[in-house]
Amino acid sequence: MKYYILFVLTFFSSFVHAEAFHDLYEIDPGAMMQGNGEHQLPQWTNLKNGEAGDVVKKGYSLFMNGSQLRSTGMVNNGMSCTNCHLSGGQLGHAAPMWAAYPAYPAFRKKNNKINSFEDRIQGCFLYSMNAKNGKPPELKSKEILSLEAYSQWLTGNIPKNKSIPGRGFVKLEKPEQSPDYQRGKIIYNAQCALCHNDDGSGRQISERYVFPPLWGKDSFNWGAGMHRVNTAASFIKVNMPLGLGNSLTDQQAWDVAYFINSHERPQDPRFKGKLEQTQKQFHQHDGQYGKISPEDKHILGAKAY
Repeated sequence: MKYYILFVLTFFSSFVHAEAFHDLYEIDPGAMMQGNGEHQLPQWTNLKNGEAGDVVKKGYSLFMNGSQLRSTGMVNNGMSCTNCHLSGGQLGHAAPMWAAYPAYPAFRKKNNKINSFEDRIQGCFLYSMNAKNGKPPELKSKEILSLEAYSQWLTGNIPKNKSIPGRGFVKLEKPEQSPDYQRGKIIYNAQCALCHNDDGSGRQISERYVFPPLWGKDSFNWGAGMHRVNTAASFIKVNMPLGLGNSLTDQQAWDVAYFINSHERPQDPRFKGKLEQTQKQFHQHDGQYGKISPEDKHILGAKAY
Protein backbone atom coordinates (compact mmCIF):
# COMPACT_ATOMS: atom_id res chain seq x y z
CA MET A 1 0.00 0.00 0.00
CA LYS A 2 2.80 2.41 0.84
CA TYR A 3 4.38 1.85 -2.56
CA TYR A 4 1.05 2.66 -4.22
CA ILE A 5 0.68 5.90 -2.29
CA LEU A 6 4.29 6.82 -3.08
CA PHE A 7 3.51 6.32 -6.77
CA VAL A 8 0.49 8.64 -6.47
CA LEU A 9 2.63 11.25 -4.70
CA THR A 10 5.27 11.04 -7.42
CA PHE A 11 2.64 11.33 -10.15
CA PHE A 12 1.10 14.45 -8.61
CA SER A 13 4.55 15.95 -8.11
CA SER A 14 5.37 15.53 -11.80
CA PHE A 15 1.99 16.98 -12.76
CA VAL A 16 2.49 20.11 -10.67
CA HIS A 17 6.01 20.67 -12.00
CA ALA A 18 4.58 20.65 -15.52
CA GLU A 19 1.70 22.94 -14.61
CA ALA A 20 4.02 25.47 -12.96
CA PHE A 21 5.07 26.70 -16.40
CA HIS A 22 1.55 27.51 -17.60
CA ASP A 23 -0.88 30.32 -16.89
CA LEU A 24 -3.56 28.49 -14.92
CA TYR A 25 -6.29 30.54 -16.53
CA GLU A 26 -5.26 29.20 -19.94
CA ILE A 27 -4.70 25.50 -19.29
CA ASP A 28 -6.56 22.88 -21.27
CA PRO A 29 -8.44 20.93 -18.59
CA GLY A 30 -8.21 17.68 -20.57
CA ALA A 31 -10.43 14.62 -20.38
CA MET A 32 -12.93 14.18 -17.57
CA MET A 33 -13.30 11.26 -15.23
CA GLN A 34 -16.68 9.61 -15.46
CA GLY A 35 -17.29 9.31 -11.71
CA ASN A 36 -19.02 6.29 -10.23
CA GLY A 37 -21.75 5.90 -12.82
CA GLU A 38 -24.39 8.09 -11.14
CA HIS A 39 -24.14 10.81 -13.76
CA GLN A 40 -22.82 11.02 -17.31
CA LEU A 41 -20.47 13.98 -17.38
CA PRO A 42 -20.26 16.36 -20.35
CA GLN A 43 -17.10 16.23 -22.43
CA TRP A 44 -14.63 19.06 -22.98
CA THR A 45 -14.83 18.49 -26.71
CA ASN A 46 -18.45 19.65 -26.54
CA LEU A 47 -17.66 22.84 -24.65
CA LYS A 48 -18.68 25.94 -26.58
CA ASN A 49 -15.97 28.21 -27.94
CA GLY A 50 -15.81 31.84 -26.98
CA GLU A 51 -16.74 33.59 -23.76
CA ALA A 52 -19.18 30.90 -22.56
CA GLY A 53 -16.53 28.22 -22.78
CA ASP A 54 -13.79 30.45 -21.41
CA VAL A 55 -15.69 31.17 -18.19
CA VAL A 56 -16.19 27.43 -17.61
CA LYS A 57 -12.47 26.83 -18.10
CA LYS A 58 -11.68 29.68 -15.73
CA GLY A 59 -13.99 28.14 -13.14
CA TYR A 60 -12.23 24.80 -13.58
CA SER A 61 -8.84 26.49 -13.14
CA LEU A 62 -9.94 28.19 -9.90
CA PHE A 63 -11.48 24.95 -8.69
CA MET A 64 -8.26 23.00 -9.18
CA ASN A 65 -5.82 25.59 -7.88
CA GLY A 66 -6.89 27.96 -5.12
CA SER A 67 -3.34 29.23 -4.65
CA GLN A 68 -3.74 31.61 -7.60
CA LEU A 69 -6.10 33.65 -5.40
CA ARG A 70 -3.89 33.86 -2.31
CA SER A 71 -2.57 37.28 -3.27
CA THR A 72 -6.16 38.59 -3.26
CA GLY A 73 -6.94 37.25 0.23
CA MET A 74 -10.00 35.39 -1.08
CA VAL A 75 -8.05 32.23 -0.32
CA ASN A 76 -5.96 32.53 2.82
CA ASN A 77 -4.70 28.98 3.29
CA GLY A 78 -3.41 26.04 1.26
CA MET A 79 -6.74 24.60 0.20
CA SER A 80 -8.34 24.21 -3.22
CA CYS A 81 -11.95 23.27 -3.99
CA THR A 82 -10.87 19.90 -5.37
CA ASN A 83 -9.41 18.86 -2.01
CA CYS A 84 -12.92 18.17 -0.70
CA HIS A 85 -14.79 17.93 -4.02
CA LEU A 86 -12.50 15.31 -5.52
CA SER A 87 -11.47 15.01 -9.16
CA GLY A 88 -12.48 18.55 -9.94
CA GLY A 89 -15.92 18.12 -8.38
CA GLN A 90 -16.69 15.23 -10.72
CA LEU A 91 -16.52 12.18 -8.44
CA GLY A 92 -19.69 10.73 -6.95
CA HIS A 93 -19.85 10.53 -3.14
CA ALA A 94 -17.04 13.08 -2.93
CA ALA A 95 -19.32 16.15 -2.91
CA PRO A 96 -19.62 16.38 -6.72
CA MET A 97 -20.67 19.72 -8.12
CA TRP A 98 -23.04 18.14 -10.65
CA ALA A 99 -25.17 16.98 -7.72
CA ALA A 100 -24.77 20.13 -5.62
CA TYR A 101 -25.74 22.72 -8.23
CA PRO A 102 -29.28 21.43 -8.92
CA ALA A 103 -30.04 21.29 -5.17
CA TYR A 104 -30.03 25.08 -4.74
CA PRO A 105 -31.70 27.33 -3.67
CA ALA A 106 -31.99 25.47 -0.37
CA PHE A 107 -32.35 26.15 3.34
CA ARG A 108 -29.14 25.69 5.34
CA LYS A 109 -29.22 25.28 9.08
CA LYS A 110 -25.68 26.64 9.26
CA ASN A 111 -26.88 30.19 8.62
CA ASN A 112 -30.64 29.62 9.06
CA LYS A 113 -31.69 30.99 5.69
CA ILE A 114 -32.41 30.04 2.11
CA ASN A 115 -29.09 29.95 0.26
CA SER A 116 -28.47 30.44 -3.44
CA PHE A 117 -25.68 28.46 -5.06
CA GLU A 118 -23.59 31.64 -5.03
CA ASP A 119 -24.15 31.87 -1.25
CA ARG A 120 -22.93 28.30 -0.91
CA ILE A 121 -19.73 28.94 -2.84
CA GLN A 122 -19.14 32.11 -0.85
CA GLY A 123 -19.41 30.06 2.33
CA CYS A 124 -16.72 27.69 1.05
CA PHE A 125 -14.39 30.65 0.58
CA LEU A 126 -15.20 31.93 4.07
CA TYR A 127 -14.66 28.64 5.91
CA SER A 128 -12.83 26.00 3.89
CA MET A 129 -10.60 28.55 2.14
CA ASN A 130 -10.35 30.81 5.22
CA ALA A 131 -10.89 34.10 3.36
CA LYS A 132 -8.69 36.82 4.82
CA ASN A 133 -10.39 38.99 7.42
CA GLY A 134 -13.57 36.96 6.91
CA LYS A 135 -14.19 38.56 3.50
CA PRO A 136 -14.95 36.06 0.72
CA PRO A 137 -15.50 37.13 -2.90
CA GLU A 138 -18.62 39.20 -3.56
CA LEU A 139 -21.65 37.16 -4.65
CA LYS A 140 -21.52 38.48 -8.20
CA SER A 141 -17.73 38.51 -8.50
CA LYS A 142 -16.05 36.91 -11.51
CA GLU A 143 -14.62 34.23 -9.22
CA ILE A 144 -18.00 33.14 -7.85
CA LEU A 145 -19.69 33.30 -11.25
CA SER A 146 -16.89 31.33 -12.94
CA LEU A 147 -17.12 28.56 -10.34
CA GLU A 148 -20.89 28.56 -10.73
CA ALA A 149 -20.58 28.31 -14.53
CA TYR A 150 -18.23 25.34 -14.22
CA SER A 151 -20.55 23.62 -11.73
CA GLN A 152 -23.61 24.27 -13.86
CA TRP A 153 -21.83 22.89 -16.93
CA LEU A 154 -21.01 19.66 -15.08
CA THR A 155 -24.71 19.02 -14.42
CA GLY A 156 -25.54 18.51 -18.09
CA ASN A 157 -29.32 18.14 -18.27
CA ILE A 158 -30.07 17.50 -14.60
CA PRO A 159 -33.15 19.60 -13.71
CA LYS A 160 -33.09 22.02 -10.80
CA ASN A 161 -34.21 20.80 -7.38
CA LYS A 162 -33.59 17.18 -8.31
CA SER A 163 -31.67 15.03 -5.85
CA ILE A 164 -29.62 12.30 -7.49
CA PRO A 165 -27.41 9.50 -6.12
CA GLY A 166 -23.82 10.46 -5.42
CA ARG A 167 -24.52 13.84 -3.83
CA GLY A 168 -22.38 14.87 -0.87
CA PHE A 169 -20.71 12.14 1.16
CA VAL A 170 -22.01 8.73 2.18
CA LYS A 171 -23.37 9.08 5.71
CA LEU A 172 -21.32 7.04 8.14
CA GLU A 173 -23.09 5.95 11.32
CA LYS A 174 -21.32 6.30 14.66
CA PRO A 175 -19.04 3.35 15.44
CA GLU A 176 -19.46 0.90 18.29
CA GLN A 177 -16.53 2.45 20.17
CA SER A 178 -16.14 6.15 20.76
CA PRO A 179 -13.52 7.69 18.45
CA ASP A 180 -10.07 7.48 20.00
CA TYR A 181 -7.16 9.88 19.55
CA GLN A 182 -4.36 7.36 19.99
CA ARG A 183 -5.91 4.81 17.64
CA GLY A 184 -6.44 7.60 15.14
CA LYS A 185 -2.82 8.68 15.46
CA ILE A 186 -1.62 5.18 14.61
CA ILE A 187 -3.86 5.07 11.53
CA TYR A 188 -2.78 8.55 10.47
CA ASN A 189 0.91 7.68 10.69
CA ALA A 190 0.39 4.48 8.73
CA GLN A 191 -2.09 5.64 6.09
CA CYS A 192 -2.10 9.44 5.82
CA ALA A 193 1.27 10.93 6.76
CA LEU A 194 3.02 10.04 3.52
CA CYS A 195 0.77 12.43 1.59
CA HIS A 196 -0.23 14.91 4.29
CA ASN A 197 3.06 14.97 6.28
CA ASP A 198 3.76 13.81 9.80
CA ASP A 199 2.62 17.14 11.23
CA GLY A 200 -0.48 17.46 9.02
CA SER A 201 1.05 20.32 7.06
CA GLY A 202 0.53 18.78 3.61
CA ARG A 203 2.99 18.49 0.73
CA GLN A 204 4.10 21.38 -1.49
CA ILE A 205 5.94 21.68 -4.77
CA SER A 206 6.93 25.10 -6.06
CA GLU A 207 4.94 26.64 -3.17
CA ARG A 208 1.75 24.97 -4.37
CA TYR A 209 0.06 22.30 -2.29
CA VAL A 210 -0.29 18.99 -4.10
CA PHE A 211 -1.71 17.37 -0.95
CA PRO A 212 -3.58 19.70 1.40
CA PRO A 213 -2.72 20.47 5.02
CA LEU A 214 -5.15 18.81 7.43
CA TRP A 215 -4.46 21.10 10.38
CA GLY A 216 -2.34 24.15 11.14
CA LYS A 217 -2.34 27.67 9.71
CA ASP A 218 -2.83 26.64 6.08
CA SER A 219 -5.72 24.22 6.64
CA PHE A 220 -9.49 24.79 6.71
CA ASN A 221 -10.70 26.81 9.68
CA TRP A 222 -12.82 25.93 12.71
CA GLY A 223 -16.01 26.88 10.86
CA ALA A 224 -15.52 24.57 7.86
CA GLY A 225 -17.77 21.55 7.51
CA MET A 226 -14.77 19.22 7.37
CA HIS A 227 -13.79 20.07 10.94
CA ARG A 228 -16.82 18.06 12.08
CA VAL A 229 -15.65 14.59 12.99
CA ASN A 230 -18.68 12.88 11.44
CA THR A 231 -18.28 14.75 8.13
CA ALA A 232 -14.56 14.03 7.95
CA ALA A 233 -15.14 10.36 8.83
CA SER A 234 -17.71 10.01 6.04
CA PHE A 235 -15.34 11.59 3.53
CA ILE A 236 -12.36 9.52 4.66
CA LYS A 237 -14.21 6.20 4.65
CA VAL A 238 -15.19 6.32 0.97
CA ASN A 239 -12.34 8.37 -0.49
CA MET A 240 -9.14 7.89 1.52
CA PRO A 241 -6.35 6.93 1.26
CA LEU A 242 -6.40 8.44 -2.20
CA GLY A 243 -7.26 5.72 -4.69
CA LEU A 244 -7.91 3.20 -1.91
CA GLY A 245 -11.32 4.28 -0.66
CA ASN A 246 -13.27 1.89 1.58
CA SER A 247 -10.05 0.20 2.68
CA LEU A 248 -10.46 1.54 6.24
CA THR A 249 -13.10 0.19 8.57
CA ASP A 250 -15.83 2.52 9.80
CA GLN A 251 -14.15 2.60 13.21
CA GLN A 252 -10.79 3.52 11.68
CA ALA A 253 -12.36 6.32 9.64
CA TRP A 254 -13.93 7.80 12.77
CA ASP A 255 -10.73 7.40 14.78
CA VAL A 256 -8.51 9.12 12.22
CA ALA A 257 -11.08 11.88 11.65
CA TYR A 258 -11.13 12.47 15.41
CA PHE A 259 -7.32 12.62 15.48
CA ILE A 260 -7.11 15.08 12.56
CA ASN A 261 -9.79 17.36 13.98
CA SER A 262 -8.26 17.42 17.44
CA HIS A 263 -5.55 19.79 16.21
CA GLU A 264 -5.57 23.56 15.98
CA ARG A 265 -6.41 25.37 12.77
CA PRO A 266 -7.47 28.92 11.83
CA GLN A 267 -10.14 30.49 13.99
CA ASP A 268 -13.86 30.28 13.18
CA PRO A 269 -14.63 33.58 11.38
CA ARG A 270 -17.78 33.88 13.50
CA PHE A 271 -15.61 34.21 16.62
CA LYS A 272 -16.27 37.52 18.41
CA GLY A 273 -13.75 37.25 21.23
CA LYS A 274 -15.32 34.63 23.48
CA LEU A 275 -14.59 30.99 22.70
CA GLU A 276 -17.36 29.70 24.96
CA GLN A 277 -19.96 31.83 23.20
CA THR A 278 -18.79 30.70 19.75
CA GLN A 279 -18.82 27.07 20.85
CA LYS A 280 -22.30 27.33 22.32
CA GLN A 281 -23.78 29.18 19.36
CA PHE A 282 -22.17 27.36 16.43
CA HIS A 283 -20.58 24.10 17.58
CA GLN A 284 -23.29 21.90 19.03
CA HIS A 285 -22.30 18.96 16.82
CA ASP A 286 -19.63 16.26 16.38
CA GLY A 287 -16.71 18.67 16.51
CA GLN A 288 -13.79 19.30 18.84
CA TYR A 289 -13.95 23.10 19.01
CA GLY A 290 -14.14 24.26 22.62
CA LYS A 291 -13.21 20.82 23.93
CA ILE A 292 -10.06 19.62 25.68
CA SER A 293 -7.19 18.66 23.39
CA PRO A 294 -6.34 14.97 23.82
CA GLU A 295 -2.71 15.88 23.06
CA ASP A 296 -1.83 18.67 25.51
CA LYS A 297 -5.11 19.39 27.35
CA HIS A 298 -5.58 22.97 26.17
CA ILE A 299 -9.04 24.07 25.00
CA LEU A 300 -9.22 23.60 21.24
CA GLY A 301 -9.83 26.92 19.52
CA ALA A 302 -7.99 28.86 22.21
CA LYS A 303 -4.76 28.65 20.21
CA ALA A 304 -6.33 28.97 16.78
CA TYR A 305 -4.21 30.61 14.07
